[in-house]
Parts: sequence; structure tokens; C-alpha cells
Amino acid sequence: MERFLSPLAPSAYALLRAISGLLFVCHGAQKLLGWFGGLPEGVTVEPFGLVWWAGVIEVVGGLLIGIGLFSGWAAFVCSGQMAVAYFMAHQPRGLLPIVNGGELAVLYCFVFLLIATRGDGTLALGPALGLGGRSAAR
Repeated sequence: MERFLSPLAPSAYALLRAISGLLFVCHGAQKLLGWFGGLPEGVTVEPFGLVWWAGVIEVVGGLLIGIGLFSGWAAFVCSGQMAVAYFMAHQPRGLLPIVNGGELAVLYCFVFLLIATRGDGTLALGPALGLGGRSAAR
């Protein structure tokens, strides 16, 4: 099976990078612009506050990851943000992610950690522009 799927690995990685990055942009757009359902009624985002900075990291970092430009660095920052978000917002509500609603934060954290270690990969803007990104996921 591995021999059959091996040639698809670079494309599958590019798809994982692009989709996870662009979905992360949606989370930031919820916080900053009120798109996609926005924040709960009565909740506002104070400029330069904690939630505002989270939204900025999600929009900028997610966009960089999605298009494959400085993906490793952006993913490293986004992974850290998700770890902090998990321990600040979710873990106090229960020990396990399935109990405290933190599954998505944990999943993003580890997907972005993978991307941070592998870089831009194929079908990415960084390597195409010669901006130092790795062109192939290893």
C-alpha cells in the first residue's frame, strides 16, 4: 500500500497545508471581521487585546501556511498559539480534549507542528518565488 500511495505524498501534504491554513484564516475572520457566524452575542473584540492578537495570528499565519509562503515559521507560531489557546480556554474545563471542547485546538496544534518541521512543500508560493522555502516535503 505504501508503494502505491508514496507518489501521492507531496500532493497530499500540499493539500493538508493549504486546507488547514485556509480553514485557520476562517477562525481569524470570525474574530476580527465577524464572518462565518462571528463571536457569540454580546462578545466584542478589543483592538490589541488577546482575542484580537489571536485573530491576527490566525488570519496572517493561516494565509501564509495556506499559500505556502514561509509556512514553517508561520506554522510554528500558529502551533504555539493553539497550545496556549488549549491550556487557557479548554483545559480548565476538563482533562481530556473530547470533554473540554479542545479537540480542534489540539489537532491544529499538531498539524501546524508537522508543517513547521516540513516547510512549504510542493505547490507552494515560497519555493516558486525562490524565497527559501523547501520545495518538497520529505
